Amino acid sequence: MNFFKMRILEDQKGQGVMEYVIISSLVGIVCITAVKGFGDVIKKRIQDMEHSIVENLKT
Repeated sequence: MNFFKMRILEDQKGQGVMEYVIISSLVGIVCITAVKGFGDVIKKRIQDMEHSIVENLKT
């Protein structure tokens, strides 16, 4: 009987680890998608700031 109790506890620990891995993977995918989506917008804003700084330094 103790073997079955230990086996159930081990299965629950493994299930918790798998849930953590799945959630972490989903969060990572969402972050990568967000960075890709906003990447062009951020790049454009940085280029605009760089252009503005260069123009202000010329005067």
